[in-house]
Amino acid sequence: MFDKFKQAQNLMKMRSQAMQLKKKLEAITHSEEKDGCKVVVNGAQEVIKLEIDGQERRDVVDLINKASKEIQKESAKKMMEEGGGLSGLLGGMGGM
Repeated sequence: MFDKFKQAQNLMKMRSQAMQLKKKLEAITHSEEKDGCKVVVNGAQEVIKLEIDGQERRDVVDLINKASKEIQKESAKKMMEEGGGLSGLLGGMGGM
């Protein structure tokens, strides 16, 4: 029982750390411009802004970010199926 409680605490701690890291990554931005197009992306790999010929395209930004989130979910699912997942990435550290 204590192991389950400790695992839950560790999971909550890891989640909190991940959220803090995500906030830091969201603060990093990079933009690229070419041929009348401009895109701004953050460190969390989300498209922040897209302009085509000076016209902001929020609809395209939302579509790109939605597709990206869906593929991330599918990728995580595939990793779990293949025996990877978080434990695989951590090298089976079990004793956390």
